[in-house]
Amino acid sequence: MKIPDSRGPPGVARELEVEMYLLEKIKEISISVVPVLLLVLLLYPTVAPVGATLLVQCMAGGALIIVGLALFLIGSDIGVLPMGHLVGAELLQRRNVALLLAGGFFIGFSATVAEPDVHVLANQVATVAPSMSRGLLVLMIALGLGLYVSAGLGRVLRRTPYRYLILGSYLPLFAIAFLSSPQYLGIAFDAGGATTGPMAVPVIMAMGVGVASVQGSGDREDNSFGFVGLASIGPILAVLVLGLFARGNPAHVTAVPLPSEADSVAAAFLDVLPRTVREVTMVLGPLALMLVVFQLTLLRMSRRRFLRMAKGILISFVGLILFFTGVNGGFLPAGTAIGAKIGASGASWLLFPIGLALGAIVVLAEPAVWILNGLVEEVSGGHIGRRLILVALSAGVSISVGISMLRILYSLSIWWFLVPGYFLAMLLTLFSPPLFTAIAFDSGGVASGPMGSTFVLSFTLGASAACGGDPVMDAFGVVGMIAMTPLVTIQILGILFKRKEKEAARAAAETGMEVRNDVD
Repeated sequence: MKIPDSRGPPGVARELEVEMYLLEKIKEISISVVPVLLLVLLLYPTVAPVGATLLVQCMAGGALIIVGLALFLIGSDIGVLPMGHLVGAELLQRRNVALLLAGGFFIGFSATVAEPDVHVLANQVATVAPSMSRGLLVLMIALGLGLYVSAGLGRVLRRTPYRYLILGSYLPLFAIAFLSSPQYLGIAFDAGGATTGPMAVPVIMAMGVGVASVQGSGDREDNSFGFVGLASIGPILAVLVLGLFARGNPAHVTAVPLPSEADSVAAAFLDVLPRTVREVTMVLGPLALMLVVFQLTLLRMSRRRFLRMAKGILISFVGLILFFTGVNGGFLPAGTAIGAKIGASGASWLLFPIGLALGAIVVLAEPAVWILNGLVEEVSGGHIGRRLILVALSAGVSISVGISMLRILYSLSIWWFLVPGYFLAMLLTLFSPPLFTAIAFDSGGVASGPMGSTFVLSFTLGASAACGGDPVMDAFGVVGMIAMTPLVTIQILGILFKRKEKEAARAAAETGMEVRNDVD
C-alpha cells in the first residue's frame, strides 16, 4: 500500500511506502511529545512526586500518543483531507448556494457532535458543575459551529473581507458575554477552542481550501484560511446565549476529584479503552457515513479512490484509539495529579514558570497544528515555513498558560485578559496582511486541541483544587486563553513579514537603479 506525502496537495503527491512514512511521522512527532515527558520526569523527583504507577502511566501514554498521532496523520492524508477538499470543490461547482451552505452546516454540526474534545470538555464541566446539562452544552456547541461553517463558505462566495466578519462577530459576542452568567464565560471560550479538534479541523480546512480553489479568485491564499477561526466563534456565542438564561441562577459547583493510583499500569489503560473506542466510533462513524452519502449523491469517485479514502478513515480510527487511550489513561490523570501537587506545595508560585514551559511544549503535540502548517506551506507556495508558524504559536500559547496560572494563584477574573487580548487582536486586523489574519484565527483554533483540552485543562483543574479556588471561575478559560494569544502573535508576525517584504522590494529597486546608472 502506498500513501500520499503530506507536503503536496491532499491526495496528489509523491508516494512513500507505509513503513517509511510511519517512521518519518513517528520521528517528527516524537520531537514534540518527548519534551512533555521530560518535563514530567523533571517535576517528579522535585515538586510533583505523583507516585511511580502514575509516572509510568504518563510515559506509556506518551508512547501511545506518538504512535497514535502518527497513524492519525497518515489516515488524514489518505482519507479525511481529500474528502473535505473534494466535497467543498464539488458543492461550489454545483452553483447552488443553498446546497453549499446546508452542506457546510451539516458537516460542521456532525463533526462537532462527534468531536471527542467537546465531550471531554462537557464531561469536565459536568464533573465540577453537575447542574449544567452535558447534552445541552454539546448541542449548543454543535449548532454554533455548524452556523459559522456556513458563514465561512458564504464569505468566500461573496468575497467578503475576512476582517469584516471577524469584527462583526466579536463585537456582539462581547456584548452578550457581558450580559451572560459569569460561570459560563470561561466555559464558552473553552468550547470555542475544544470544538476545533483533530477531526473537525482537517475536514473544515480541506473543505475551505477546495471551495477557494474552485472559486478561482486572485485572493485564493486569503480565502483558503480562516474557516477554523470563524467556526470557533459559533460555539462561544452559543454557550454565552445559554448563559443568558442561567443568569441569576448560579450553577452548583463541587470539588475537583483528584485521581487515585491505579492497581497497575495495564489496568489504568484497560479501564479507559472501552469508553475511548465508543468516543472514536462517534467521531469516525459520521465521517464514514458522510463519505458514503457524498459518494452516492455528489462525488461518484472511482472504486479505487473511494476504497483508498475508506482505508484512510480506518487508519485514523486506529490512530485515534491509541491517541486518546494514551491521553485518558496517562496524560489526563497525570496532569491533574501534577497540578494538585504543585498547587498544594509551599512553592505554588512555581505554577507560573511551569505554565510557561508547559504551554510552549504542548502546542507542538497538537494533531491539528501539523495539519495547519502543512496546508499553510502548500497554499503559500513555501513562502511561509512551518518552523516560523510553530515558533510563533509556541510563544503565544506559553504566555496564555502562564497567565492562566496567575489567574489561579491570585483569583484574577478572565475579563482582565480577554478584553485587552481580543481588542489588540481586532486592532491588528487593520494592519496585518489578510493572509496572516486568517492564519492567526485558524491557529487559535488548532492550538487549543486535544493536548490543551486534556493535559493542560486537567493540570489547571488540579492546581485550582489544591489552591482552594473555584474551578468554574478560575480553571475554565485556559483553553480559551490558548486560543486567544496566537491571534496576536501570528498577526504581529504578519506585520513584520510585510515590512520585510517592503524592505526587500525597496532594496531590489535601489539595486536596479544603480545597475541602470552604471549602464548609462
